[in-house]
Formats: sequence, structure tokens, C-alpha cells
Amino acid sequence: MKTIVINASPRRKFCTAQIMKEAAKGAESVGAEVEYIDLYKLDLHGCMSCLICKKADQERCKCYWKDELSPIIERILDADCLLIGSPIYFGEPTSHYRALLERLIFCVLSYDGFGSYYEGKLNVGLFYTMNAPKEYYENMMKKDLESSAGVFNMLNGEVRIYPVLNTVQVKDYSKYAMSAFDGDAKKAYKKEHFPIDLENAFKIGAELSK
Repeated sequence: MKTIVINASPRRKFCTAQIMKEAAKGAESVGAEVEYIDLYKLDLHGCMSCLICKKADQERCKCYWKDELSPIIERILDADCLLIGSPIYFGEPTSHYRALLERLIFCVLSYDGFGSYYEGKLNVGLFYTMNAPKEYYENMMKKDLESSAGVFNMLNGEVRIYPVLNTVQVKDYSKYAMSAFDGDAKKAYKKEHFPIDLENAFKIGAELSK
């Protein structure tokens, strides 16, 4: 089994990265070969609508644009499991997550019948980290995030979403103009709940990588 783990956060050591590294450990615990990628280290952008992947004489399920993302897409489509973590900015995952999504899904999308050219089975785990508390997520964000994640069904595997809620954004809130937040309360929430999130990330990484 091969598992690709992607941190789609610009921060390489904070909560999203910690969640993804734990998910990677979970995948490794069941014997998966794991590749961990910090997406913001790469030179990439979204789909350029070159349509080479749709030409009649071209190989399907391949992005032909020449940058650092195209070979990663090939490795993803050769894997058994894809685990992606992204913070939520303005109700949506990051721009780099979106770039990956556009390129990955468009190259498998069939314009011969609006299905998928992809014949493999790729399980997908999506970890969304956010400043929002549980009630706001469930009432205002959950439906839209689940809907947008539906495109991963083109990869023919299980798609699972896990929200990491009410995250701590900075170590010391007193140093920032963030008076709308109670830094001490957020830290107390993290102390209680983040270890559970890490455990669940490990579990999901293991389950989807079997």
C-alpha cells in the first residue's frame, strides 16, 4: 500500500502539520509506504486550462503542465490512499489545496461522458483545521465543505472528512491584535481536545491505508 500525505498549510510545524504527521504515522503503522509533502514548498498553481489532458491522442489521468505538482499528481494516482490537511480560510481550504484539487480531478474527469477515467481505487482522508467552534462549523460550514469534497468520489474510494475545531492560531495572543478571541480559553480547549484529534488522525490514517 502507498499513502501520500499532504500538508496544504503554509505553516509546516503548526496544528495542520501536526495532524498530518500523526495521520502519516497511522498509515505507517499498518505497513503503508508513506510520502509526506509540504505543499507550500512547491512551485505550483491551479489548472491552466491547457486541455492537453483532454486531447484525443494523450494518455488519460495525467496532468501535462510542467511544474512541481504534475509528478506528484502521477504519484497520487499510483497510490492507494491520499491524506490531505488544510486550514480553512474564509470558509474554504487554502489556495494550494484548491490548486491541487483542480489539477488532480480535472485530469481524471471524462468529457466523453462526464464520469471518471480513473480505474483505480484511492481512499481519501480530508482533515480541515479551523478557528471556528463546533456549532459554527456544523451550522455554517459542514454542508459546503462536504459538498466540495464530493469531487473526490471520482477516485472510486472511500472519502472521509475530519474537522479539527477551535484551533489555536498563535502561541501568545497578547502579542497580536486578536482581542475577539479568548486566548486562554482556546488554549484550554486545545489541551483537552487536540490530543483526541491527533489520536483520530492516526486512526483514520491507518484505516484508510489498509
